Amino acid sequence: MKILSGNSNRPLSEAISAKLGKPLTEAAIRRFSDQEVFVEILENVRGEDVFVIQSTCFPANDNLMELLVIIDALRRGSARRITTVIPYYGYARQDRKTGPRSPISAKLVANLITTAGADRVLTLELHAGQIQGFFDIPTDNLFSSPVFVAHMESHRKKDDELVIVSPDVGGVVRARGIAKRLGAELAIIDKRRERAGHSEVMHVIGEIDGRTCIMVDDIVDSAGTLCNAAKALMEHGAKAVSAYVTHGVLSGGAVARVTASPLEKLVITDSIPATEAVRVAENINQISIAPLLADAIDRIASEKSVSSLFD
Repeated sequence: MKILSGNSNRPLSEAISAKLGKPLTEAAIRRFSDQEVFVEILENVRGEDVFVIQSTCFPANDNLMELLVIIDALRRGSARRITTVIPYYGYARQDRKTGPRSPISAKLVANLITTAGADRVLTLELHAGQIQGFFDIPTDNLFSSPVFVAHMESHRKKDDELVIVSPDVGGVVRARGIAKRLGAELAIIDKRRERAGHSEVMHVIGEIDGRTCIMVDDIVDSAGTLCNAAKALMEHGAKAVSAYVTHGVLSGGAVARVTASPLEKLVITDSIPATEAVRVAENINQISIAPLLADAIDRIASEKSVSSLFD
């Protein structure tokens, strides 16, 4: 087995490499003066089982192109199997047509990765489960719930009455699973989205008065929805509100919104590297997903079950 890292999230790749006890494969990944991507694998990969770790986060297009070129280089280097490990799958929010002439970009990206020569995909907390069906190659979608539950339990106070909150109807399955593991109640926020990045809380479904609320979601981008939901929960009598979100995109003024919001803390994973603003924010914490990804990579390499990680 060989592990190769792109430039999108080098710290996460190094953490996974350390967990597996395998050094990262040496490769030259650089740009020409016009920003054209050039990749050269500096080790023999013929007949090897290679795992390429690359999040397609900001700058999404650059990181996606880098991933495609790496895959092509490995394929032409006669790698036996190429597994793309994509902790954050960019374009996942474009998983369906939202208008008469709009694209399904999540499917386009899946086609590009498959055509480049990937044999398998390992990703984390896809925005929509059906994206797995966009690939014509085996695809494993991991869930961050084991990592989140362990963190919640270690920081849980004895007198806390926990309520796990789904910030929208689409995330109910995720929230229910975590609530079941913690023995907590479930609440749902009914919201109306006028346009991308802007939403209005309509109703809070569930008993939250005097209780500690934890919202769980897959992506936080502008943080407008999350902060509005936290405000609504406090107005409905919540004792405290925090949030656990897998992918901390946190673009634009998101960090400032979170800092100024009623959120006691926002916990995100390192599927996307933290910016300086995120690192210094007092109520934003980042936890590592590297042990989970390393375990999944080891299971794939040894042909063991990945789904048993979540039993």
